[in-house]
Amino acid sequence: MSPADVLADLANTYRDLHEHPELAFAERRTAGIVAERLDALGYDVTTGVGGTGVVGILSNGPGPTALLRADMDGLPVLEETGLAYASRARGTAADGSETPVMHACGHDVHVTCLLGAAATLAAERHTWSGTVQLVFQPAEEVGGGAQAMIDDGLLERFGRPDVVLGQHVGPLPAGTLGLRRGPAFAAADMLRIVLHGRGGHGSRPETTVDPIVMAAATVMRLQTVVSREIAGSESAVLTVGALHAGSAGNVIPDRAELRVSMRSYSPDVRARLVAAVERIVRAEAAASRAPQDPEVILTESFPVLVNDHDAGTRTLDGFDRDLGPGHTMDPGQVTGSEDVGVLATAAGAPLVYWLLGGADPALFAGVESRGGLGRVLRGLPSNHSPQFAPVIEPTLTTGVAALVSAARTWLPVEGGGTAPA
Repeated sequence: MSPADVLADLANTYRDLHEHPELAFAERRTAGIVAERLDALGYDVTTGVGGTGVVGILSNGPGPTALLRADMDGLPVLEETGLAYASRARGTAADGSETPVMHACGHDVHVTCLLGAAATLAAERHTWSGTVQLVFQPAEEVGGGAQAMIDDGLLERFGRPDVVLGQHVGPLPAGTLGLRRGPAFAAADMLRIVLHGRGGHGSRPETTVDPIVMAAATVMRLQTVVSREIAGSESAVLTVGALHAGSAGNVIPDRAELRVSMRSYSPDVRARLVAAVERIVRAEAAASRAPQDPEVILTESFPVLVNDHDAGTRTLDGFDRDLGPGHTMDPGQVTGSEDVGVLATAAGAPLVYWLLGGADPALFAGVESRGGLGRVLRGLPSNHSPQFAPVIEPTLTTGVAALVSAARTWLPVEGGGTAPA
């Protein structure tokens, strides 16, 4: 295919994946597309790894092994982008309820770019030597996909890589990359908190213990954890993302449920966050005369993502060589979280994970300072927003080029690559 045909094919693949998202551990259609494409390119393909994960192996002479990873799952979000290829998909949530599904975090971009890189590396084997290990991972959004693949024998069955590489699309200008060495993405802990009250009629609140009032007081008190217990020189985020209680205006329910997300970069800060939440939840329950102790349940946990300093420098040098200087920036510490580090830690390999710009570059015209960049970013839909919609180009072209560059940087032709047939 001509370069124009290749770009058109990638764009069509992206639109198709965006229109048909699937929830964590249910990415069967996506996995099927991935497996079919990799098989046609000559990769040794294995499906069903860690549930719905796909692994593609391409060996090309002597040399190291580079693992390139893309995550596949969508989110239980109702899309509001208005795109012609917007998702109308439905799925089954963890609690068994039906939910709309959207690629609100850009995993459709990740899959498309890795498929594009797979095609380039297969077609240009004379430019690298070693083994490419492509990992299309399920269930990143729930923090379990990487570990599920490890538990299913990823490293024993396919070999331990010498480096783990990957990228995550975000609202940086399309055509740019963001790579921070050291702690780069935050650790995340997700809590489910159940507050127990005593239900009754809304006309006689004195006979009840109102869990909605208890929940409201708890939510407000939790806002003081970061502002009053975490130093200004430290970083943390605490968000109450859901509050569920009651079903009628004249009925006081007997329980309320909160969903809490916490982000941190150090074990000490994480421990203080967890302790503060436990203390506040139990204290508010006691102050409200709760008939039963609250439940504080850890539902998801992501470790801090740490980019290896030397490996990051080596990869950055490759980006400058292959994409040209000025395409990469240091985005600072990202408060979002990722489980790709689980793969690197289990393998004992360095990790290099970068941001891929997906926002319309025209929106950043004339912006020269970091402060100006920040002002534009604050006005754009972020990952997990129902309006999140990366521009197709130059996002895909840059994403493919970055993955290919990183792979070639770690798989030099010193050992002698094999020319394509």
